[in-house]
Amino acid sequence: MRDEPRTGEWETVSEKMSTTEQAAAHETVEAAIRSQLAKAFGGIRGVIEAAVPTAAFTVMWIATADLQRSLIVSVSAAVLLLVVRLVQRSTPQYVINSLIGIGIGWFFASRTGEAKDVYLPGILYNAAYSVAMLISIVTRWPVVGFLIGSVTGDPTAWRDDPAVVRLCTKLTWLLMIPCVVRVAVQAPVYLIGGNDAVAELGILKIVMGWPLQIAALAAMVWVLTRGRTPVRPAAS
Repeated sequence: MRDEPRTGEWETVSEKMSTTEQAAAHETVEAAIRSQLAKAFGGIRGVIEAAVPTAAFTVMWIATADLQRSLIVSVSAAVLLLVVRLVQRSTPQYVINSLIGIGIGWFFASRTGEAKDVYLPGILYNAAYSVAMLISIVTRWPVVGFLIGSVTGDPTAWRDDPAVVRLCTKLTWLLMIPCVVRVAVQAPVYLIGGNDAVAELGILKIVMGWPLQIAALAAMVWVLTRGRTPVRPAAS
């Protein structure tokens, strides 16, 4: 009689079954990417959690023009949202992302004493993200392709299929556009407006944050509904 697999072997078998089942659940590239995009975006609640700390900072700054107080209120709002997530035992990922962003903004603003610098990390992040995605497109390693790799268990196999590379390139362009628009609009306001433009920067950050991202997601979903590209290219 064959010996039963040991604990380590069971873990290996389980991992293989999980990867196989996950890939089987998405027979097309479009379905796989839609699934991963749904996980990446936090839904309505994620949108609200991303906007509340920025809104709190902006409102407090307008009311008091006190940088430290505005930062404390903003961080407190994010911490409260995090506590609610933890109490409900739901994923705190989106709140933590927001809290990290606020922490970096606090560091920049505290070093310079300029309230506008709370928004500088976001502008720099979008600029860097735009450049990184553009490089991925030019080198034919579009970042969206790695969403497929996370489903199939092979991070680079998707590059063997030119149709998949073309699809992922289109989707990466759509993902990049919001970042480019944010930099193009917010950077001049930051550079020219100074601390007089803190309220405007706060409003722009909210309006051009999740709304733009959701618009990009809608465009990506529209592209994804128009095709049925197999997850794995047909054997020749």
